[in-house]
Amino acid sequence: MKLYFIRHADPLYALDTLTAKGWHEAELLAPRVAGIAREENIVDIYCSPLGRAQDTARVSVEPIGRTVITKDWMLEFPAKMQMPDSRMRMPWDFLPGWWTKQEDLYDKDNWYQGPTMSRGGDVKEWYLRVTQGLDEIIAEHGYTRDGNFYRTAKGNTDTLMFFCHLGVMFVMLSHLLSMPTPVLWQNFFVAPSSVTLVSTEEVVPGEAAFRVKYFGDVSHLYKVGEKPSDSGFFAEAR
Repeated sequence: MKLYFIRHADPLYALDTLTAKGWHEAELLAPRVAGIAREENIVDIYCSPLGRAQDTARVSVEPIGRTVITKDWMLEFPAKMQMPDSRMRMPWDFLPGWWTKQEDLYDKDNWYQGPTMSRGGDVKEWYLRVTQGLDEIIAEHGYTRDGNFYRTAKGNTDTLMFFCHLGVMFVMLSHLLSMPTPVLWQNFFVAPSSVTLVSTEEVVPGEAAFRVKYFGDVSHLYKVGEKPSDSGFFAEAR
């Protein structure tokens, strides 16, 4: 079983759509999606309800005659948490001198309900909504979660595709890989229109582990000389 995670193309956040570059990226992504469709058994294509993801998906999947299934829980992870000074903010893009001292954020099982994230806000609520939504989809294809891996009565070659956002994508990946989400939020980046492939590995019959085969791939941009966007990556000192 294969799961493709595609981040929306370069965003125009103010209007919740794509920039001119983003529309071009989506057009360059479309042949990549068509190639996956030719080679894989794409059963379902899921998408965030937000405009920038919907626009990217529409340009990418219309040429192959497919429609998308919109899942409300796939919108960019909207949870807020309360900082020590009582300010409410999104639960990532922390400064390293602060967040690396919060040991509970490295706890894969409890980071979302430890003292840092549970001070106030709705991180736990949204984390469980996303991970339960993902597990429900995966269970429909014969894989049920058992602790930190999945069981299956009969493996399959179903392929699913998700058009989403960096934040919520890392929530889903961290769940599949049994990692603390803050580590992905803080230490990993995927460019707009990038493609990430996660596949099951079933060495023991009935036991499936998800493994990343490639991460944040933008070869569809590089092959035509299009520079990837850095949207969401903060390289400068603040």
